[in-house]
Amino acid sequence: MSKTKILYVEDELFLGKIVKESLESRGYEVVMESDGADVLQTFKRINPAVCVLDVMLPNKDGFTLAGEIRAVDEKVPIIFLTAKTQTDDLVKGFTSGGNDYIRKPFSMEELIVRIDNALRYRQNNQPINGSQDEVRLGRFRFHLTRQTLIVGKEERKLSFRESELLKLLYENRDKIIDRKDILTLLWGNDSFFNSRNLDVYVAKLRGYLKDDDSLAIITIKGVGYRFIIA
Repeated sequence: MSKTKILYVEDELFLGKIVKESLESRGYEVVMESDGADVLQTFKRINPAVCVLDVMLPNKDGFTLAGEIRAVDEKVPIIFLTAKTQTDDLVKGFTSGGNDYIRKPFSMEELIVRIDNALRYRQNNQPINGSQDEVRLGRFRFHLTRQTLIVGKEERKLSFRESELLKLLYENRDKIIDRKDILTLLWGNDSFFNSRNLDVYVAKLRGYLKDDDSLAIITIKGVGYRFIIA
């Protein structure tokens, strides 16, 4: 049985060696790069199942790399490792194509959970009801396989996590869905950092849908969200 292949990009060589060996001891195949200039070529050569990218790298940062990788593969999960925690940095990471963030310093257990979650959600990203590949959201068409929102002739490409969140809200439309349930389903736990990530994604989806008054993501304070399609 072939091992799950990870592209791991880290310029702190001592930390990189520890993480690489820890992942390999758990059965992953890890290809490590330390220079941003070499990453895209390596990605094309090895075709990894998941990418783990440090943000601060020589020659080319992780955000830039994520954009380049997305131009080659729209679906491969990308996890950022970073000390950056400001909302603007989170938005930049997600806009560039990232699926998840892990704040440094991190535990190996957290990294492995995030990797496994990313892989599982990619494998389980099946159409709603097992057959429906496109659903109507007011004026929009939400295409699940392509992860796009379409209105008229305009098509917006969603990130993996944006698509999964919108799918979850749609499946539970007109119901209150607990914030902790969303965090557990999409991130694996309800930590403060993941909660910040969720805030960013909800704000982005609201921005995408704002021109259609029949759609609303309502915050139920202290509980969660309700997605309304009038």
